[in-house]
Amino acid sequence: MKTVNINPMKTLKVFALLLVLFASSCAEQNKETSSKSENTSIVEAPKQDIHEAIITDNFEVLKQHIKAGRDINKKEAMGGSTPIITAITFDKTEMAKALLKADVDLSIQNNDGSTALHTAAFFGKVEMVQMLIDANADKTIKNNFGATPRETVLGDFEQIKPFYEMMILQLEPMGFKLDLNEVEKARPVVAMMLQ
Repeated sequence: MKTVNINPMKTLKVFALLLVLFASSCAEQNKETSSKSENTSIVEAPKQDIHEAIITDNFEVLKQHIKAGRDINKKEAMGGSTPIITAITFDKTEMAKALLKADVDLSIQNNDGSTALHTAAFFGKVEMVQMLIDANADKTIKNNFGATPRETVLGDFEQIKPFYEMMILQLEPMGFKLDLNEVEKARPVVAMMLQ
């Protein structure tokens, strides 16, 4: 029978080399994991819903949604509004600008067929109408009532006023504000802008 001579020094060197390789491999994996978790924490989506963030004027949370790559066109369950429609409804101009900069889809319609432009026109939000025109919002889309954004402001204000009053009553608890005198003055201006 043949005997195998094991050189203890050689074995120790090989073992030490393997140990060093293993340790450096673990350290490298740890760096990658740490790096991944840092990146994940940077783009992790906030817990607050995007619509809630807009209504409560939480601009930081909105920016986190955008940075995290969350769906900035996500419809809310009740009326099907997109975040930009919510921002327009609740007069959150800076939030609407941030959403426009993030390239929201301006052709998405809510449950009554209104787009962001319909909403801005209807509520007499002149600045927001101009922002949407500048962003190439489609002026020809019709809502479920067969009206373009321009056509929503062409009717007699006194006939539509009760609808505005109902909206105020329903949405005021969430911070909705609407000056009916301003809306009445803005409607002809918006109609001209949308020609």
